[in-house]
Amino acid sequence: MGVTVKTMPQGPAVQTDELGVFVLPLERGAKRVKLQFTYLGYKRLEQTAERPDVDTLTVFRLEPLETTLGTATVKAQAQRNTEVAMVNIERHSLVVQSGVSAAQIAKTQDKDASEIIRRVPGISIIDKKFVMVRGLSQRYNNVWINGSAVPSSEADQRAFSFDVIPSSQVDNLQIVKSPAPEYPADFSGGFIKIETKEVPNRNTASLSIGASVNDRTHFRDFFSTMSSGTDFLGFDNGLRGLSSGIDTKLEQLGVADDAVSPLSGGLCNDWRVRKRGFRPDLNFSADINRSRETDKGALWAVLASLNYSNTRTTYAPMENALFGAYDLTHDCSVFMHRYTDRQYSEDARLGAMLNLTFVPAGKKGRYEWKNIFNQLGKSRYTDRTGIDAQSNAAREAEYYYSSRTVYNTQLTSKLAEGAHSLDWSVGYAFANRNMPDRRRYVLNDQYETGNIELYTANDINREFTFLKEHIGSAALNYRFKFCEGKKIEPELRVGSYGEYRSRDYRTRSFIYGFNPVANNLPSDFRNSIPWLLGEEEYLDEQGFYMLDDTKLRNDYQGRRLNAAGYAGLSLPIGTVNIYAGVRFEHDRMELISNTRDYEKSPMSKFFEDNDFFPSFNFTWRLPKEQQLRASYGRTINRPELRPPRLRSGQY
Repeated sequence: MGVTVKTMPQGPAVQTDELGVFVLPLERGAKRVKLQFTYLGYKRLEQTAERPDVDTLTVFRLEPLETTLGTATVKAQAQRNTEVAMVNIERHSLVVQSGVSAAQIAKTQDKDASEIIRRVPGISIIDKKFVMVRGLSQRYNNVWINGSAVPSSEADQRAFSFDVIPSSQVDNLQIVKSPAPEYPADFSGGFIKIETKEVPNRNTASLSIGASVNDRTHFRDFFSTMSSGTDFLGFDNGLRGLSSGIDTKLEQLGVADDAVSPLSGGLCNDWRVRKRGFRPDLNFSADINRSRETDKGALWAVLASLNYSNTRTTYAPMENALFGAYDLTHDCSVFMHRYTDRQYSEDARLGAMLNLTFVPAGKKGRYEWKNIFNQLGKSRYTDRTGIDAQSNAAREAEYYYSSRTVYNTQLTSKLAEGAHSLDWSVGYAFANRNMPDRRRYVLNDQYETGNIELYTANDINREFTFLKEHIGSAALNYRFKFCEGKKIEPELRVGSYGEYRSRDYRTRSFIYGFNPVANNLPSDFRNSIPWLLGEEEYLDEQGFYMLDDTKLRNDYQGRRLNAAGYAGLSLPIGTVNIYAGVRFEHDRMELISNTRDYEKSPMSKFFEDNDFFPSFNFTWRLPKEQQLRASYGRTINRPELRPPRLRSGQY
């Protein structure tokens, strides 16, 4: 920074370089000029000077002010979405952690959070959506979005589906691998923090529309079921639902006679498989950012985004085999079953985000309201051929659709004044997973007729499941730096956290039967599956009918309350930093499930714990930007809200 020089009274102004040299433009013909010199911490100098010749060197000297200047404080919001910022976060963190920033995401073609997080060392992805940290499965991890807990998308385990979060909504993603008092103790693999985008420093707007093709899907035959392609926005189109007409029919027939026509309740009976023509994958995204500063210095900002994608994927052929003990005598593998699968899936994704920010005059605080909504619909058809576990030639097919919704909202505040800083948050999260009318049939050659056909009507089944979960949370964190500005600055961290979670899981399942006495079916009906299942004249008590095979023990409800408080102390001594603390958690869980399969018999089971979780983190900053870290901590893996027994919902 150089000395400011200007001509008086209102002439041009320039700034000297680091050596004090300056060039000042003057009016043509001027012989004398009045100059003014100013610099922070020095007295103002006003000097009248002759117009110098080319070889003349004039020296002006400034005298320092006798008064002492006060401290100048500059406040700004730190960027967390650049590669340099993420490296600094990892370097100055008190715990072992790693992460990915929005700048790194922008350089890739990753479309969702599951593809983003796999780029972090030590992370693996299961089923394209679940995260494995350091070899531990998804149930040993914990996930927060914008400082609040997120619901599980699976009925029988704690597992957040990362594929529902588009990459365009992610500002940064961090994986904490060592315990600390401010983080929940219920994780053994990793604590994953996802931060959505914040309002940038300038007003922007963008629109992106794209299409893509691949030779493995778009230039080959693509097969789909009746509803594929009709759920354009990722929501169920209503053709698969199970209405109350089924229950009315069962009540009329009585408990002992639970046969019901597939036409009851308006069930869809279209089992056809269609060949789809060429259509590229589509994607669309739009966002707008606006900020405005009032006359009094307050700042208002808004960020809104909308994204959509529709993609097709073909997996054909795939080997699906189960091996038994290896045959050492003949030196060959022994197959329990061996299939070839051909799978065709179509995914529709819709996402929206709205973030509002308010910074009051004086810039001493920051208030944010963040909202994120994502909807994902998957339609899938699987055709399977091969040898089953009984060594019979077999053919199976599955008609599958699932719809998942995730909504998160948080209201947060960050306040800072000198050595004190305080932040609080209140959040709500909702998730559901709807799997309406999952249909499956199995054909084989057990009759030894040379044909692969229907052996028993029980090999045709339909399943309806629905899961929803709500989470409310609140957090308060306070930090205080002792001896601020000194060589050693210990920092005290204290806070509290509360969370209430509720989950509800329902399922209905049906198997098919037929009347062998009053047989209204054609003679070759065993070879006419699935075509026959779509013909109304054969769908009644005299032909194919359904039997309610629902097991009420698969249904459950769960509630959980977790309250926590913590205290920690960070002590930096030269190149060494020690961070130690303790966390207390009170956890109470209630699981409500039926004790009988065929009648409502709810029973509650309670789990309650009060535990202390100490932790210790040691960091030694070595030369050449290297660090040595060590940590110790006590964590827990609590029982999850889940039923005692569940019918498999995967294929």
